[in-house]
Amino acid sequence: MHAVQVREFGSADRLAWVEVSDPTPGPGEIGVQVAAAAVNRADLLFRSGRYHSGPALPAVPGSEGAGTVVAVGAGVDDLAVGDRVVAWGPLGAPGFYRELAVVSARRALPVPDGVSLSAAAALPVAWLSAWYCLRRLAAVRAGDSVLIYAAASGVGSAAVQIAKDAGASVIAVVGSAEKRAWVRELGADHALDRHEHDVVRETNRITDGRGAAVALDLVGGDSFAESLKAVGRAGRVVAMANVALAPSTIDTRDFYPKNVSIHGFQITDLMQHGWDPRPDLRELLAGVAAGRFTVPIDATFSLEQAGQAHRHLESRDTRGKVILTSA
Repeated sequence: MHAVQVREFGSADRLAWVEVSDPTPGPGEIGVQVAAAAVNRADLLFRSGRYHSGPALPAVPGSEGAGTVVAVGAGVDDLAVGDRVVAWGPLGAPGFYRELAVVSARRALPVPDGVSLSAAAALPVAWLSAWYCLRRLAAVRAGDSVLIYAAASGVGSAAVQIAKDAGASVIAVVGSAEKRAWVRELGADHALDRHEHDVVRETNRITDGRGAAVALDLVGGDSFAESLKAVGRAGRVVAMANVALAPSTIDTRDFYPKNVSIHGFQITDLMQHGWDPRPDLRELLAGVAAGRFTVPIDATFSLEQAGQAHRHLESRDTRGKVILTSA
């Protein structure tokens, strides 16, 4: 079989298409012929050597994928050869930029009829993250105003739909006129261009001076400080990324007088400390199957084109997810 490996940190050109031995599932594991793997910003950060953690090199990127079960280890009785599944794991364990992956059966779920494997592959990181941040940490409810940064990204486009599904009003922050129009099509009630609008001032105008009930910061740096200003009394701010790779300079006076709650989120840490994402992921899969949610896929590349896929995501021109597929 073949896989994409990071052998040394650096640019997208460092991704190597190599032949590796076929893995064999052990007890409690399954072998999955990978049909689709999602590309996430964590993959880019890891490849470049800027991720906060990760496996030793050489390593295969990719934290989520979907495909068909081709082998079942001892003790697995809820999945069978031929099942379509979505699977997940921490970076490099096993790493889904490969043709054949072995994963714990506890890290896989059947994909319902009507859900493509490409759409399923996009759920365990971006969609689960948006779901957990909004539904669990921020407890978004009907009538809330939700400010979402990087709303055209994979996580952001999921968050827009999840917030709307909960009955909230969405204020989406993006980086171009084209993305403003696109997130409105996804359901955003308001769309702001971060290059043209004062996000705090516009959020206050839209909410009649109350401020947003929830801010989901997917950028970090200056955006986090801005989020604290933009939420109103008893607002909830969730920070789940720092793709800006910059520190945030904040003033405690921007949030403590309003009794604002601040939540940090990192999906790998949650899973490593006992969170079982399967109930939430089942609900997302059911939502996609029923048409409640649509998984936007911006571009699809073959596994061998992983470098091109990384460069495409780095361009910041994407809307939705970037997917790798296996022939």
